[in-house]
Amino acid sequence: MRLQRHFLVPLLLSLLVPPLRAQDAQKIISQYVKASGGSKALSQLSSVVLEGTVVAAGESPSGTFTLDTRRPNRYYFELIWGNTRRIEAYNGKSVWRELEPGHPSTLQGPDAADVEATAQILNTRLLDLKSNKLTVTWVANATVADRAADQLEVVTVSGVKREMFFDSQTHLLLKESAPPGGGERECVYSGYRPEAGIQFAHRLEFHICPAIYRVEITRVTLNGTVPEHIFDFPRNSQARLPDLKALFAELDKNQKAIDQIKENYAGSRVEEETEYTGDGSVKRHETSEYSFFYFHGDEVSTLVKKDGKPLSDAEQKKEEERVRKRIEQIQARAAKRETKGEKAREEGKDEKDDDDVDIEIFLRACQFINPRRERFRGQDVLVFDFEGNPEFKPRKLVEKVVQKLAGVIWIDEKALDVARLEAYFVSDAKIAGGLLVNLQHGTGFVFEQAYVNNEVWLPTYEEAHVGARLLLVKGVRATAVTRYSDYKRFQVESISKIAPPKPM
Repeated sequence: MRLQRHFLVPLLLSLLVPPLRAQDAQKIISQYVKASGGSKALSQLSSVVLEGTVVAAGESPSGTFTLDTRRPNRYYFELIWGNTRRIEAYNGKSVWRELEPGHPSTLQGPDAADVEATAQILNTRLLDLKSNKLTVTWVANATVADRAADQLEVVTVSGVKREMFFDSQTHLLLKESAPPGGGERECVYSGYRPEAGIQFAHRLEFHICPAIYRVEITRVTLNGTVPEHIFDFPRNSQARLPDLKALFAELDKNQKAIDQIKENYAGSRVEEETEYTGDGSVKRHETSEYSFFYFHGDEVSTLVKKDGKPLSDAEQKKEEERVRKRIEQIQARAAKRETKGEKAREEGKDEKDDDDVDIEIFLRACQFINPRRERFRGQDVLVFDFEGNPEFKPRKLVEKVVQKLAGVIWIDEKALDVARLEAYFVSDAKIAGGLLVNLQHGTGFVFEQAYVNNEVWLPTYEEAHVGARLLLVKGVRATAVTRYSDYKRFQVESISKIAPPKPM
């Protein structure tokens, strides 16, 4: 009987107390907002500056700590103690970090996404989760510093995850960290005191592997003036910006030569597409594997596997027919462009298609700031941030879309090509007035290339995080990742027969 009670009681309790769901996580966030000072007070915070002293665990010398945030997404973190230096910032376009004096560098990939997520969470104060594209779910009951806590997972639109622990009694934030295996840093919050009616932790403990730093906040400034240059890449490390019009003209002019070189290469790529439900759980996940080559500047891909399984004979035949039609379309378009180009040249006009997204459109629709020279994949590159030019008056749809972008771009001046591009929509981009597609703000993408055989930059990685509404009805949240590999030189003996690439 004792054994039966031992197993039955937890079972009955689990039936009587169902696990917390998304709405319960929303309730915990609402309690946190109320305990912190209320949604009205938090929503009026345009900027916050925290200053204090820092000591490493077990050490006596002190250092300095500064944390600046400014809406909508600006972030500056500075921790200096002895020879330890950690400065990182996000200016709404690019992320940079400085671990040695005078040697800042632009971050990429997961490191950059992690800082961007921190900037978003700090500035939104976890208000209006839906419009800020934040998904929260309850994870477990937990204990932080001997206090009972509710552990929630917060996921940003770019897929970055945060584990956040809220005091079960006070409802204030006790700890924030990356999920297991997702990062090296966490922060423990304590010593809450009100500042202008808003609760702020005045003791912070940063675990930055392998060290622990304890911070005492000595000054809190709310809604003060925080200049934009605080968040920008340090000026003393910036390079002189070349003539952009001349540089971009050379990039555009060089594209035809690049397209010709690319036609000497074939490769493989793998696409992973994941669609999510409203609460952030996976709705659909598909993996597709392709072989491809370039033809008239376009990529011609042939599906070879779906979710790890080779195509059936019928599927393969259907795919070959699709590829054949694709080649015919490219040939027809190339012929049309040639005819159009000849006519345009005769009339002294631009021969580009209205819908072409070329680098020249970025020059017209965007403004470029914070130039610097860095190394990327072993090559010297020019890096600068870009954002929409408010004085530009777009006339075409593609110009309207590009003007809504902000991000950072890496350019190889010698090879005259883009090595990497990161961008996101700072506001909704509506296609057909939103009747067809409404790409929601925060939707972003990454495009990266590698310098192959010391002659041409070829794609290696693409990533897109999409939040959209289709036909005013269906909301879509999805992630797509494409990885390119196995580049080989080849010759196409007969395009009409879709001959497979032959290695040289």
